[in-house]
Amino acid sequence: LVTAASVPEREGAKQVLQQVKQMGQGVSRLHTIWADGGFDGNPFLMWVMDVCRWIVEVVLRPEQTKGFVLLKKTVGC
Repeated sequence: LVTAASVPEREGAKQVLQQVKQMGQGVSRLHTIWADGGFDGNPFLMWVMDVCRWIVEVVLRPEQTKGFVLLKKTVGC
């Protein structure tokens, strides 16, 4: 999905998540989505829970860290 630069991250994410939700059985095991701090905020988190029935876990880098930090974003089977 490509959106205009003027579309806020959360609105673009809603569009993507609605498309993913429409995949039905293909995503039946999906229950948690890891997102960066740009997706924090109760209205967005509640929208995902209410509309998609998924949990958004916001992953932040440690406060004292400088430079690049690899954040949790993969799933082990």
